[in-house]
Amino acid sequence: MERVKFSDNGSAEINADGLFYKDMNKLLRDIVIAHNLEKVRLTNVYGQRYIGTNIDRPIKIEIEGTPGNDLGAFMNGPTIEVFGNAQDGCGNTMNAGEIIIHGNAGDILGISARGGEIYVKGNVGYRVGIHIKEYKEKKPVLVIGGTAQDFLGEYMAGGILILLGLNLKENEKHKATFIGTGMHNGIMFISGSLDKQQLGKEVGQIDLNDEDTRVLEKYIGKFAKYFGYNAKELLNREFVKLVPTSLRPYGKLYAY
Repeated sequence: MERVKFSDNGSAEINADGLFYKDMNKLLRDIVIAHNLEKVRLTNVYGQRYIGTNIDRPIKIEIEGTPGNDLGAFMNGPTIEVFGNAQDGCGNTMNAGEIIIHGNAGDILGISARGGEIYVKGNVGYRVGIHIKEYKEKKPVLVIGGTAQDFLGEYMAGGILILLGLNLKENEKHKATFIGTGMHNGIMFISGSLDKQQLGKEVGQIDLNDEDTRVLEKYIGKFAKYFGYNAKELLNREFVKLVPTSLRPYGKLYAY
């Protein structure tokens, strides 16, 4: 089996079939450094973890198949595009770069990210955006085309989370409950039917302002470009803006 194919345009293709995740990631990192590649395509990916970790440069990584947990963990620069679904923990403690997923993604998407952007065309699992936070000029952004499970935006400490609800049927509500539980910074924008009792006690709803419109135009525009939607149509949807009601929602629990 030919494991690696190089092209004349500064790119390469790795056949990941049967490769242990440590071996595949070492091979990926080694050829990127040795050949100063701009793009690598991984084919036959079946659950290999940590793809994109320890690659500290703006390279494009395309993935055919289903990557395993912690895709892009601690990532600091690459763009990863997945032509399929992704598993749990995408963007774990992500610092910079982009992850673009053309299918669905699992639980704890973007956990503890402090920068970078993640775009998911379909649905996501539980505790998405948990403890995403801002660091100096860095601000993580999560844009989800479908719907999410419970505890969306749990303990959010910064960043932007956009949930579009594009695959909800007419009069169908988002199913997530405890949205924004423990949230103490950041902003969520949610489109689609939602009841007040689905929200955590730590969040409130306020009207959108001009800056919010600019934020939505920027990131929904990129979402539309990546997945073939009409940006104007997406921006015409109604959005709910959720923000924390306190910077220390559990402060009284630990007061003496």
